[in-house]
Amino acid sequence: MQIMNPIKSTGLPLQSIPFLLLALGMTLVVSADQDDRTAIILNVSEAIGPATNDYIHRGLEKALDRDAALVILRMDTPGGLDTSMRDIIRDIIASPVPVIVYVAPSGARAASAGTYILYASHIAAMAPGTNVGAATPVQFGGIPDLKPPVMPERQEEKSDKDTSNDKEEDSAEADDSETASPVATDAMTKKIMNDSIAYIRSLAEMRGRNVEWAEQAVREAASLSSEQALLQGVIDIVATDVNDLLEKANGREVNVNGRNQTLDTSNLIVEQIEPDWRNKLLSVITDPNIAYILILLGIYGLFFEFMNPGFVLPGVIGAICLLLALYALQVLPVNYAGLALILLGIIFMVAEVFAPSFGALGIGGVIAFVFGSLILFDIEDNEIRVAVPLIVAISLVTAGFFLVVIRMVFAAHRKPVVSGVEELLGSIGEVLEDFEQRGNIRIHGEIWQGSTHTPLQRGHRVRVTAIDGLILQVEPEREDVK
Repeated sequence: MQIMNPIKSTGLPLQSIPFLLLALGMTLVVSADQDDRTAIILNVSEAIGPATNDYIHRGLEKALDRDAALVILRMDTPGGLDTSMRDIIRDIIASPVPVIVYVAPSGARAASAGTYILYASHIAAMAPGTNVGAATPVQFGGIPDLKPPVMPERQEEKSDKDTSNDKEEDSAEADDSETASPVATDAMTKKIMNDSIAYIRSLAEMRGRNVEWAEQAVREAASLSSEQALLQGVIDIVATDVNDLLEKANGREVNVNGRNQTLDTSNLIVEQIEPDWRNKLLSVITDPNIAYILILLGIYGLFFEFMNPGFVLPGVIGAICLLLALYALQVLPVNYAGLALILLGIIFMVAEVFAPSFGALGIGGVIAFVFGSLILFDIEDNEIRVAVPLIVAISLVTAGFFLVVIRMVFAAHRKPVVSGVEELLGSIGEVLEDFEQRGNIRIHGEIWQGSTHTPLQRGHRVRVTAIDGLILQVEPEREDVK
């Protein structure tokens, strides 16, 4: 039987076998790399703050380390801090990995700061039943309406000349009053508004999105549904879920760091990155309500430690809470006048305990404490401020505590002394020997030296009237006086 050489039968030279094996290995590696391409999903479902900024920043770094094909930022936010929003936008613009901001699931929103982030993304997408907009910047105390005043229509002229003149004069006065009332005369408000408009316009121009509506979202707090946003060129895609999003994003061209790049989203492995313990801790302590509680725990802990040296535990807990609170205050928009009022209120309430002022210091302290708590965070945002019920509850508990302490102090002052040398005043003792000026007496089972101006005999009962060092000034009880 003749055995055929398979290599010879194919007509391939023996020397080409290593090259074929190398080419086959490279093909397998490339196909394996293509199969391992991933899409990283980051979830934001809270107000934009320092914790969100840290989470997105670290998520984009992990996406770059893992050589991900793209990042999907799934977002549902009511807004948040301007500083954190701008840091997130800077990270998105500088990211070498394309970022898709996807407002989802249905019922989600990208309001205020979320609108800016959506405009900064390489691809903007929304799920059905979501909305975007209301990007007007809001400062403490609110900002005035910046829409131009509505001019009243003049009434039609009547045949009566006098009536017509009167109406024209009234209308002219109304026009003058409306025009004379300046709208948004505050320079700081204008400054913030113009800066925000310029910022979102620059993002819209950079990504080729609707510039006019972007300005309306800031100036007039305009909002759009997902379908309207797609029709008006605010977003690029409306997708029902992540798979639908990847399918519709496939083949789209985006500009990443000045270079055009065509997205290949086919066969991507979707991977979610969840916040780690560090980010969760940051999210907890930067919550304004938690930061507020940490401040008070820190102050009260140190206060009780100073009042009771050596107790240790209140001081340790207070120091830890105060350090965590200081870190939270570093990244939150704190009004230091509010913080000073809180400290002043606590000082006044403590002073009321040691120097009773018939409630003046205590009441003043409670008022300062409440007002300081209300203005502690210098922003008018429901998500970045201390909840009013929490302020009321803590204020009542604090005021009640100090009132109880004050009552206990007054009650203690009214009670007779029951220990120490002062307790001997008014006590009844027995004379142990006859003496005219000085001799020994027994009080509470103890022998003291007594001094008197009335001669005393053994067995007489005496009352202590004064204390001079270790000598008791005594006088006989009335029934023992002869």
